[in-house]
Amino acid sequence: MEQKKIATRDGFGEAIVDLGKENPDIYVIDIDIGKSCKTGTFRKELPEQYLNVGIAEQNAAGVAAGLATCGRTPFVVTYAAFGSMRICEMIRQEICYPNLNVKIACSHGGVTPANDGASHQCIEDMGIMRTLPNMTVVMPADYVSAKALVKAAAAWNGPVYLRFTRDAVPVIYEEGGTFEIGKAKRIREGSDVSLIANGDTVRLAMEAAKILSKKGMEAEVLDMHTIKPLDCEAVRNSIRTTNAIVTIEDHNIYNGLGSAVAELIAENGGALLRRVGIQDQFGQSAPYERLLEMNGIAVENIVKQAEELLEKKSKNEK
Repeated sequence: MEQKKIATRDGFGEAIVDLGKENPDIYVIDIDIGKSCKTGTFRKELPEQYLNVGIAEQNAAGVAAGLATCGRTPFVVTYAAFGSMRICEMIRQEICYPNLNVKIACSHGGVTPANDGASHQCIEDMGIMRTLPNMTVVMPADYVSAKALVKAAAAWNGPVYLRFTRDAVPVIYEEGGTFEIGKAKRIREGSDVSLIANGDTVRLAMEAAKILSKKGMEAEVLDMHTIKPLDCEAVRNSIRTTNAIVTIEDHNIYNGLGSAVAELIAENGGALLRRVGIQDQFGQSAPYERLLEMNGIAVENIVKQAEELLEKKSKNEK
């Protein structure tokens, strides 16, 4: 039976309506692309808590900062390319520096914009955002976890960057599960190799683990939905347990999940590492799955990287 597929932006759209109805201090600030970012229902049902500033991203950051100083919890909603780069200075100066309770909720993360082309595919955002002091960076793996993590972000005190997919991705989790910002979700136990993924690549890690198991290699799978603050203890546990880690992400291999894990390994030592992700190149207009494959973000390559690590680990142990 084929897995149900829903874009994580749909999870955001549902969660923000629930939050707005529960708490009149929750605001949505749209940048004139609410239809794509799934805020239409919020606008219709909660018009007093909704603002559309037009195509003026920098202004949205300032409005959000002002609302936050008045005790509101604003969600600035746009595409990842615009919400991380076009307004980066304003996020730094007006939101992160004073440590205000503003959430930046972005659809169209990674290469899921697909046929929209390189201008709308955002492969740098999580790396940019994780360098900003006071910023928390989250990417849910599916529709269910998106709803839960949006609600967790609303309760989190301080700036949060949330990244969602445009394309539909398989639903991994069952409703009712718990998700905590800063705590990885262990999906599968394994003692040979650790597969650490986030967002739309978690499902690829799960598929790779099944193939590895058939070959006699048991892979641990972690959904590292928060890359800042990184769940350092989960990574240290992987270092102790498997001594071999493959990171998988729909993001440039520089400064994203792979870099965060590599930094921790460099400080702690004791593990071999391979990074699967966007190979430091811009995208192009092409189907989503094709764009992933062009960068080696595919089940077959994850399996290959894991096998090579295990072979290297075996040689080191002799």
